[in-house]
Amino acid sequence: MESPSFFQKDSLASNTSRGLISGFIGGLAGTAVKSLIEQYLPVRKVEERSAQIKILDDLSIKMTGTPISSHNEALAEQMVNFPIGASIGAAYGYGKKDKDHLNIGEGVILGSSTWISTHETSLPFLGLESKPKDIPIRMQLNELFAHVMFGVTTEIVRNYVNRTLKK
Repeated sequence: MESPSFFQKDSLASNTSRGLISGFIGGLAGTAVKSLIEQYLPVRKVEERSAQIKILDDLSIKMTGTPISSHNEALAEQMVNFPIGASIGAAYGYGKKDKDHLNIGEGVILGSSTWISTHETSLPFLGLESKPKDIPIRMQLNELFAHVMFGVTTEIVRNYVNRTLKK
């Protein structure tokens, strides 16, 4: 069986495969856009370390006895962000496996719900980020904007890749 003809079929296996692949690629693109935005819009205080760095630092200390060096923090942070973004995108793509149309509103919902479920709830609950009431509103809005753009980009790229695979 040729792979192009497999993706063109309207079956559970081909729809699921297209959905996962297109969502995964969309999540990677969305994460790249989110990371770029966060380089220009502050999402935390300068001296505050991200949740990703805190987790990786603990892991590094347990494995090597030393924390992550400060000049490797940006790379280490992206080594967490991209797999998480791709996974979220793949799950999103799976959920949209039977939907071939572009829906920017669903991308906005994806991004904002990702923001709420991480930065507004679970990360503060785990002690990895400050409580929302302790974060300046401007930084919260920047973080929300970056996440919404993650979701919108994920939807646009997911739709494009899905349509391309289906042709």
